[in-house]
Amino acid sequence: MKHNNKAVFAVVTGSSQGLGKAFALELARRNVNIILTSLPGEGLPNLANEIKDLGCEAHYRETDLTKKENVLEFTSWINNNFKISILINNVGFGGNKHFLDADTGYIERMLDLNVKATSIITHQLLPNLLERKKSYVLNVSSMAALSPIAYKTVYPASKAYVYSFTRSLQNEFAEDPISFSVLNPGPIKTNGDVSSRIDKQGLGARVLLIPPGEIARISLDQMFRRKKVIKLNWAHRLGWFLLHVLPVSIKSAILSKSAKKEVAER
Repeated sequence: MKHNNKAVFAVVTGSSQGLGKAFALELARRNVNIILTSLPGEGLPNLANEIKDLGCEAHYRETDLTKKENVLEFTSWINNNFKISILINNVGFGGNKHFLDADTGYIERMLDLNVKATSIITHQLLPNLLERKKSYVLNVSSMAALSPIAYKTVYPASKAYVYSFTRSLQNEFAEDPISFSVLNPGPIKTNGDVSSRIDKQGLGARVLLIPPGEIARISLDQMFRRKKVIKLNWAHRLGWFLLHVLPVSIKSAILSKSAKKEVAER
């Protein structure tokens, strides 16, 4: 599809599957053109064709965002070729491991995606976003950000960073025509491995389970209303409330016990 120089786009990172894919398709249903990115070989050409079938432009970059040079190349490509009004920082990953069983590559990859990529992409694309009369940034954190969790360890810390990062930007750019929203979803069945881990976490995880398409729809509705912290449904609100009022020692112990069980059952 030929690029229309007057078109305005949304950027969705980690968009090949799960929540990222759901965001891309929901935006396209709302007549928003999309820029996609994920690792090579994860089906972005097919997703781009789905978006084009919905009547929108779709462009993609298959790249590894754990590498700083790739992040800078990706954002430079966008800034040199596209006008953007929406950025959804969805890229990231997590997992359960005993901390000593995690090699340094695993730890670095998690920090590179969840912290560094999210921060640098936002930093590099902000001038482009600020050229629009209205623009939006939605950062995907996690309910895990609200408590330390043993056997996840680095993941909740990285997602707490995303939450704090977003809330800071909300204040720093309060007088600009841009809004920053943060989403802290519970478990999401994005692929077979994640689905298996969620099934082992018991009733609490299943109560918080919401289909990716529904999360995307609710989140975008609230993002466009410039909500600072996105709440999805009654179960999500209840979980949010409990994780704020329970002492750290109690909530961390409960969540860590669940994570330890998941590791033991592998």
